[in-house]
Amino acid sequence: MKLLHIDASALGAHSVSRGLTQAIVSEFVNNHPGTEVTYRDLHAAPLAHWGLPAGEDDPNAAEAAKVLEEFLAADVVVVGAPMYNFSITSSLKAWIDRILVAGKTFRYTATGPEGLAGGKRVIIASSRGGIYTAGPAAGMDFQEPYLRSVLGFIGVTDVEFVRAEGVAMSDDHKAKAVESATAGIGGLIRKAA
Repeated sequence: MKLLHIDASALGAHSVSRGLTQAIVSEFVNNHPGTEVTYRDLHAAPLAHWGLPAGEDDPNAAEAAKVLEEFLAADVVVVGAPMYNFSITSSLKAWIDRILVAGKTFRYTATGPEGLAGGKRVIIASSRGGIYTAGPAAGMDFQEPYLRSVLGFIGVTDVEFVRAEGVAMSDDHKAKAVESATAGIGGLIRKAA
């Protein structure tokens, strides 16, 4: 089994999402010995943002091809997705732009787009400074709906979230949110075993 581990937080050792992805990957490897893990840190080694003027060749084509191959080869993808300004990090968006490739992960048909990357399991470790699953800020959650939509577009429907919310509210709330998120990881991993 191949697992792709993606981190996108700029906070390094202080990152909640990085701690959660590490816990998820460790639990997964413990429950599935022999899992081959590929790691990509999108903050430490950022990808060039996609978008070229017409007719220009992509100077980052080799790296883009490697990113796409890592994704296509993975059975499980674990993504650290901290919420930045109600959405995802620009580094994670750059990665997504490199895996949404017509003819590889989706295609256009007479009846509309069709995802070609189904059969993968994606676990997203989401960290949020506030509370966005309910309450007055719920309408500002452009992170989770976006990730579900973009993954669904390429055919990935087995998407699960491990959330630590309110981590900027207080140290006590952060500790409880991380503890709660971490406590559910074991059951999440064993569920599909």
